[in-house]
Amino acid sequence: MTDVQKLTNNKEVIAYLVEKFPLCFSLEGEAKPLKIGIFQDLAEALQNDERVSKTQLRQALRAYTSNWRYLHGCKTGAERVDLQGNACGILEQEHAEHAAQQLAEAKAKVAAMRAAEKAAQPDKKRPARRVGTKGQKTKETPVNKTKVVRKPKVTLNAIDLATLQKGDRVKVKVSENAKQAIVLEVIKDSARVQLENGLVISVAVEHLFA
Repeated sequence: MTDVQKLTNNKEVIAYLVEKFPLCFSLEGEAKPLKIGIFQDLAEALQNDERVSKTQLRQALRAYTSNWRYLHGCKTGAERVDLQGNACGILEQEHAEHAAQQLAEAKAKVAAMRAAEKAAQPDKKRPARRVGTKGQKTKETPVNKTKVVRKPKVTLNAIDLATLQKGDRVKVKVSENAKQAIVLEVIKDSARVQLENGLVISVAVEHLFA
């Protein structure tokens, strides 16, 4: 004998009811308001069905009638249906208002839960910019580039060799630079000088400047 596989949760039970009574129950679209006392009809219709118990039927029916689809379909003037989809009376305004209130409360509860979850999550903020002393945002300080300090140009004045004497301070032009020096000896069109670093050289008159 094959063992009967029992249904284990509301979702399975509701799917089973849709399969057994498709004109009464549905899984998609707007659900139809159910006949008052539909549970007794279900219990009698499935009393010998080993797949589902009365307790499961009651729980599944409660879940089905509290679903947003069902509550949305419970409007004043809507037709109630029995297990075979037959009309069983008009939904009264009192019941429609109760369904609308349940729907609003359910939506508000879900919205509150989502807001709480969002508040509990850490905010993903962009890295804060540095703030100045007056609260103003400042730009990142660029890396300072090493500035090349140029030496001021030295004024070079031509020197008269006839007036040049030992001990005079002169400038000796070497390439693009001018170095300080002291005259040690004047020789015809040149002079022997000692540079600041102690080096003694002979320099032609055209390279000597005052």
